[in-house]
Amino acid sequence: MTPTPGKTGLVGLPVWLWLQGAAAWQPVSATASVPGLSVTATATPTEVVWDMGDGTTVTCSSAGVAYTPSAGGSMSPECGHRYEQPSSAQPGGAYTVTATTTWRIDWSGGGAAGQLSQNRSSSVQARIGELQVLVS
Repeated sequence: MTPTPGKTGLVGLPVWLWLQGAAAWQPVSATASVPGLSVTATATPTEVVWDMGDGTTVTCSSAGVAYTPSAGGSMSPECGHRYEQPSSAQPGGAYTVTATTTWRIDWSGGGAAGQLSQNRSSSVQARIGELQVLVS
């Protein structure tokens, strides 16, 4: 996300959200076998819900787009947020941002098949400051 961990963003400026790595939004398959039986499972990401730590959530149906400096102050075309308050009143002076990805798992083997769902989460701290300008 931008601002990157360890940096401070500003109230009102866009925060871009994305999942890191090429495999972040690709189906993953695995097969387990024992003599006479084989089961294959394929996990496919379906959504990622970002809990922004300020009482709002952002739901995205893709991995998002990584921020590049050429984007300037524009909003993310796929997955983003704007903080309305600085994080100074939060524990540790930062918002805790948690991304929870939901995976649909389709499995088959041994003459049976099924589907289940699994969530995976990761958190990071986001410091958001406030910039005030005085004009005389």
